[in-house]
Amino acid sequence: MWRGCIEDSIPGPPAWSRDAKILPVPLPAHSRFLLACASGAIVAVALASWVLLAGEPSPPDPITFEDVAARAGIEFVLRNGATPQKHQIETMAGGVAVFDYNNDGRPDIYFVNGARQPALEKSDASFYNRLYRNEGGGRFADVTIASGVPGEGYATGVAAADYDNDGFADLFIAGVNRNILYRNRGDGTFEDITVRAGLAHRGAGLKPWSIAAGWFDYDNDGQLDLFVVNYCVWIPEKEPPCTVGKARTYCHPKYYAGLPNSLYHNNGNGTFTDVSENSGVGRHVGKGMAVAFLDFDHDGKLDVAVTNDTVPNFLFRNEGGGRFREMGLTAGIAFNDDGRALSSMGVDARDIDNDGREDLFITANNNETFPLFRNTGKGLFADITYPSGVGRQTLPYTGWSNGVYDLNNDGRKDLFAARGAIDDNVEEFSHRRSAQSNAVLARLEDGRFADVTGSAGSGFLQPGLHRGAAFGDFDGDGRVDVVVSRIGGRARLFRNTSPVKNHWLALRLRGRRSNRDGIGSMVHVTGASGREQWNRVTTATGYASSSDRTVFFGTGSDAVAKTVEIQWPSGERQRLVNVACDRYLTVEEP
Repeated sequence: MWRGCIEDSIPGPPAWSRDAKILPVPLPAHSRFLLACASGAIVAVALASWVLLAGEPSPPDPITFEDVAARAGIEFVLRNGATPQKHQIETMAGGVAVFDYNNDGRPDIYFVNGARQPALEKSDASFYNRLYRNEGGGRFADVTIASGVPGEGYATGVAAADYDNDGFADLFIAGVNRNILYRNRGDGTFEDITVRAGLAHRGAGLKPWSIAAGWFDYDNDGQLDLFVVNYCVWIPEKEPPCTVGKARTYCHPKYYAGLPNSLYHNNGNGTFTDVSENSGVGRHVGKGMAVAFLDFDHDGKLDVAVTNDTVPNFLFRNEGGGRFREMGLTAGIAFNDDGRALSSMGVDARDIDNDGREDLFITANNNETFPLFRNTGKGLFADITYPSGVGRQTLPYTGWSNGVYDLNNDGRKDLFAARGAIDDNVEEFSHRRSAQSNAVLARLEDGRFADVTGSAGSGFLQPGLHRGAAFGDFDGDGRVDVVVSRIGGRARLFRNTSPVKNHWLALRLRGRRSNRDGIGSMVHVTGASGREQWNRVTTATGYASSSDRTVFFGTGSDAVAKTVEIQWPSGERQRLVNVACDRYLTVEEP
């Protein structure tokens, strides 16, 4: 993230666009370069021609939300322990997990929280992490204390999955100088087994600051392994005072030394082995923010995409044998198409264009856009941020957690981004505002995206310093809902109220030889009309957050899926035919 101390010095839209107001939005990189050399008249003609050639596709089906947090009984407030000194950790809080911890079929919610400084301890209940149990009927109950998961220290991110294959989802908490592994006992309570599992920071030396984490089975042995995203070395006593004019701001990442990420192999007996160095993952220093898993080269082994803050993004190719090779630069995701390393934050890996190849949607700071990388095959990605329309619609904003889901069930995946400025006092040194609304971009028939935020509902438009966001269907109606944390304000629970017009199918996988959650499985659905879609089972979405492992498909006018094909991590392939839609379907590995 570009910190506020230099925010207004970041290159924004070219002067010929911003000052002359000839172009209200930037164009793709090659167009921006050519038009920058043209006269005002030529620019205007060129723009008109470009828009005319692009055409205007038919509007998407509506996407609407209602904020039901208050009615649902969710009172969580993300408290970042803010101080006048503007310590770096304060702006980085607040992951969210959506997971069904008690196996009642209803997704529950877990929020991580900050702590008071300088002790970084949760000195009172207002700083506790919070677990809300979904009671059904639109109501949630705070069961934090009864479940034993109030957390310790200053937490940043969370990752949920059943790491021990006992049928109950567990929680890993990433935080400042301390991480926690909560094992789900299966009776509604959790136990802290961090030390016993081998995941505690050891020694008296400097302890890393972990931002996020994700679960995946990198060696396909049926046991979920853990990837931990580490940010930077944070020593509050050595932080420089950063300002814009007279305004105190959070400092740019260049003032902090980066850290390598960590990879832990699941030994299958409740313990983990740190394989960061031997795997090659620990040999690359970055400033990690988020992680997503994908098989970008279709070799049957899950690869790892890591977003980095103002340094090149990583793409760790899984070469088998426990080895990874970093190839973000050669694959085309390290920089954007202008050759810049952005303030990359959240990431989701999904097949956005239904071609069977997984793409990457990333959020970043204002003046940078939210990059969209299309997987073109043969190990390469193309930056389609501007051609897709995402560039011009995200340029003024700062994004954190995000997700790629079909929010109106029309068969095309849409984009969601939680937004809010890095600094909470942007108004003191900029024309922008700190509090921002979240955003929804709907995918159109021609492959571009339209910003439909303005029509998503009055509650959705309320601004805030939003951070974490996670996804799940809380009321079981087949429409994907979103829960979002925000600094200093009540969390938002956005119930999806999009018109019930299209059909849908939701799959919950249960592995036998593969991990029990089926994480890493690729699902290929072909509708009665012949439309094909692909989606992978994962809980790693967005920034510091974790989403329901259920795989959702909007099927549009198709009430039946002609085929549902599943490629399990074990290598098993499964095929179902003539599957009725508009329901949840549990599929067990053969």
